[in-house]
Amino acid sequence: MLPGKLIDLRLAERADLPTLAAWLNDIEFNGEFEPFGQTSLAELERDFEAKPDERWFIVRTRDATPIGCVAHGKASGGCWIGYMLVPEARGKGYGSDAVQVIVDYLFLHKEIVRIQAETHPDNITSQRVLEKAGFSREGLIRKSFFSRGTWRDTAMYSLLREEWREPRVLPAGRR
Repeated sequence: MLPGKLIDLRLAERADLPTLAAWLNDIEFNGEFEPFGQTSLAELERDFEAKPDERWFIVRTRDATPIGCVAHGKASGGCWIGYMLVPEARGKGYGSDAVQVIVDYLFLHKEIVRIQAETHPDNITSQRVLEKAGFSREGLIRKSFFSRGTWRDTAMYSLLREEWREPRVLPAGRR
């Protein structure tokens, strides 16, 4: 369990896959900026075993209510992260807390130089989450994915180890 100020991150288990599948297949959960491709439970189960370098965490409130997920995987020189919350949990600081917890975790426990994240250029809320965690906008990746009938751009953000300096959420005693 990785504790934040408002939430906890718990490593996803096989028993969480039906919840993740329901979320990932829900257009409201994905919101206006994310693709809403459908993924079967069988596909998630296969990927859960086949991608050991990709980890999913369940974002939980203090009363253990699951409200979303955070994932990370290998990227050149570091890791990528992604995060999503159920609509009713958005705008309450949970996303910012979850991103800061995963950033601390990755820099404390992985020998990486960089963490990167992509977001839709119009997704101001997600950009603020990343900026609060210390990320800088690197630029625009033009027509990087196809969704909702059109090619879409993404804004690339990154945080380098030397910019991070020290944990913001995870206490020093729990390293």
